[in-house]
Amino acid sequence: MTNDFDPCYGTAVELEAGLRRITAPNPSPMTQHGTNTYLVGTSDIAVIDPGPHHEAHLRAILSALSPAQQITKIIVSHSHLDHSPLASPLSQVTGAPVLAFGDSTAGRSEIMSRLATEGLTGGGEGVDTAFQPDICLRDGDVIQGQGWSLEVLHTPGHLGNHVCLGWNNICFTADHVMGWASSLVSPPDGDLTDFMTSCERLKKRSWRVFYPGHGAAVTSPAARLEWLISHRLSREASILNALRDQPGTAASLTERIYTDTPTRLLPAAQRNVFAHLIDLYGKYMVTPDGSLTADATFYIAHSDPK
Repeated sequence: MTNDFDPCYGTAVELEAGLRRITAPNPSPMTQHGTNTYLVGTSDIAVIDPGPHHEAHLRAILSALSPAQQITKIIVSHSHLDHSPLASPLSQVTGAPVLAFGDSTAGRSEIMSRLATEGLTGGGEGVDTAFQPDICLRDGDVIQGQGWSLEVLHTPGHLGNHVCLGWNNICFTADHVMGWASSLVSPPDGDLTDFMTSCERLKKRSWRVFYPGHGAAVTSPAARLEWLISHRLSREASILNALRDQPGTAASLTERIYTDTPTRLLPAAQRNVFAHLIDLYGKYMVTPDGSLTADATFYIAHSDPK
């Protein structure tokens, strides 16, 4: 999978007929070169993921419109701060409604809701807690405009309200599938059990290309999904093997497993490890010494087959 991607900020790049991409100028270790905003359509325009609250990016989106074009739908894949905050200003300027699966707690799994209620916070990419769509989408909904239609696929995992959008044999995968990195799954916002289920759901379709929320197009979708799944299973195996050697916390397991990871990325890696531990706990493969918390020491469960 190539990581070649050199966006020209402020410029709408045509990807194929009826589809353009504008990359927001918000590069970071979590966003690569920035957030991809997609413009679908030739007259009625759907904006997918307007991005962070950035005036230059707002101007770039509006400048990409010809006199014959108007934005009629603003679709937010999920409400992280690098995807959703510009939706409201763009809606105010254009009059187009904002569509999303729901607010930032929508779609959250039962176990993550419990962890959030118990005080688990932070560690993710920053949640847009004020986000509220004008129209709440449901799984299977079809969003339509002149010459295009987008199928809503609820794909929780990275965030509970995360959706992918199917456009014929193209899928806008936002932060669920990217070519440059694996998706961050950070409890209580992210749920690894849901993430894996969403991967399996996408696998059932024959996609030609994925257009992700960050980075270049994924031109081998099936292979990328297989890699994501195998990568997670490999990480699970590493955690189980480490626990068979000795019990550990999410922090100590991260130090033992992510030996080649840059220090600045270790907090995100620790959240990923905790996500795996919660998933393994749900499968009765590990058990904490007391409550299920980020600081708990985990042990191999007696039912572990090995």
